[in-house]
Amino acid sequence: MEALAQSATEGRAERQREVVQALMATLPPHCLLYRDEDTAPYECDGLSVYRQLPLAVALPETEAQVQRVVQICRRIGVPVVPRGAGTGLSGGATPIGHGIVLSLARFTKIVDVDPYARTATVQPGVRNLAVSEAAAPYGLYYAPDPSSQIACTIGGNVSENSGGVHCLKYGLTVHNVLRVRAVTMDGEIVEFGSLAPDAPGLDLLAVMIGSEGMFAIVTEVTVKLIPKPQTAQVVLASFDDVVKGGEAVAAIIAAGIIPAGLEMMDKPATRAVESFVGAGYDLDAAAILLCESDGTPEEVAEEIVRMTAVLREHGATRLQISRTEAERLKFWSGRKNAFPAAGRVSPDYYCMDGTVPRRTIGMLLARIETMESKYGLRCMNVFHAGDGNMHPLILFNGNDPDELRRAEAFGADILEACVELGGTVTGEHGVGIEKLNSMCVQFSEAERAAFFAVKRAFDPAELLNPTKGIPTRARCAEYGKLHVRGGLLPHPDLPRF
Repeated sequence: MEALAQSATEGRAERQREVVQALMATLPPHCLLYRDEDTAPYECDGLSVYRQLPLAVALPETEAQVQRVVQICRRIGVPVVPRGAGTGLSGGATPIGHGIVLSLARFTKIVDVDPYARTATVQPGVRNLAVSEAAAPYGLYYAPDPSSQIACTIGGNVSENSGGVHCLKYGLTVHNVLRVRAVTMDGEIVEFGSLAPDAPGLDLLAVMIGSEGMFAIVTEVTVKLIPKPQTAQVVLASFDDVVKGGEAVAAIIAAGIIPAGLEMMDKPATRAVESFVGAGYDLDAAAILLCESDGTPEEVAEEIVRMTAVLREHGATRLQISRTEAERLKFWSGRKNAFPAAGRVSPDYYCMDGTVPRRTIGMLLARIETMESKYGLRCMNVFHAGDGNMHPLILFNGNDPDELRRAEAFGADILEACVELGGTVTGEHGVGIEKLNSMCVQFSEAERAAFFAVKRAFDPAELLNPTKGIPTRARCAEYGKLHVRGGLLPHPDLPRF
């Protein structure tokens, strides 16, 4: 065993020397990292329970350098993992041990803000919030706002099709991007979408968005900007039962109201958040809803009246309406800081990302409560209630192998419950490496074969972020011994998204 380990180590070192030498021929010294102490910060993304050192990290500064890097890697057969800010939560940017990481962190230029066309063209390393800051002087902003918007980048948003608390009314990344420029694994520059109302040829923009870095490497993005609303107010509603809160969410949408934001948090989440940021939440409530209305003062006033009526009718025990912009931001600060708040009450947390029909939110929360007893772990629930995108935060200690095992099983159980209830295994965090097994539960072998066919159309050599997103037949066969019967989903009669 020792001899095998020694041989593997020597083989890796030899391969690393070959790769580094090849990349040194095209990249300046400050654009290439290969010592362990230098590549360690890139060993994982936000899914930190899985770590792997790459052979090297390339930090190109120009599109031409990106082209040359991928051409070299294609020629010598080295996998490439694109990386943005590393805030992803599904392991999409986890390195491949025998590959390199290609970081777009130095692509930070805002190329153009056009207030007349209401667009912004930016490089992939531009932070999400920076786009809105650049558009603010024109009374415009970029709508998708993930909780990590102060750090996450547009390139990563495109790769994961990120959402945020305002995606119910304004849409996900896919609804707010007009054009993507990218480099394929062959080094070819391609463009998806157009600044015009339509583009010639096949419309592949939606295929590219959410492709998790498996199809091409994003080098430039044009996004839509929208006018900043004249005013906005938030209704903070308390419920003595989480099922009532879930029913209220469905009732608001059924009443024809589309809030700018509709978020829900359970008691463990609100208590963790309140001690962290002091958002003014009701600590006695079993669940709280944050319902935001934006638009003209008249539109907001009318919508607030309609929303409060629905909330009262469905059992709200307490209603607070923001009176100032500062108070509105204070209410939202709790929801935006739910993840760091979880980090204060637990050594580690495992953030899930399943989606269910709104009418089943209460059912899923009840199941999660039962699972807490089954796995002996606590769970905080925060989620985009308006579109049923759930973010259970499983609390555990990563230094305890048994707790880690139970946390993973707990997460898989939640995702399978989402599928059983007619939902999906991911809403906005992507599949990465985290949800590969769960993909086996939701999609048939024929569907997975179709996914691989699209992947190979973009990347025939399968060197661009391999082993992510799409599970192999062997993986699903092994996982299916416990979960899939005859290749069929459990409860096949239920409608799926």
